[in-house]
Amino acid sequence: MELVFSGEVWFWRGPAPFHFVTVPLEYSADIRAIAGAVTYGWGMIPCEVTVGTTTFETALWPKNETYILGLKKVVRDRESIAIDDDITVVLRIGDF
Repeated sequence: MELVFSGEVWFWRGPAPFHFVTVPLEYSADIRAIAGAVTYGWGMIPCEVTVGTTTFETALWPKNETYILGLKKVVRDRESIAIDDDITVVLRIGDF
């Protein structure tokens, strides 16, 4: 499955602060439909992501009715991404 979407980068201040982008709600049902076949536990969905010219592997985290995608510092630095930026994400789930 490949999805392309745009979203705003937000910051979670917790014991392990992190930057995220939320997967649009409209894709949640499609992701949930394949989640059982690809999850490695705790609802985490492994994926490959491209933002700008940077491709990396990570996992989607379930949150409320959708999923959130963590943006690693190396990706944010390489692509000059900051909080509140709108970014375009190419998300691949499954065979990658």
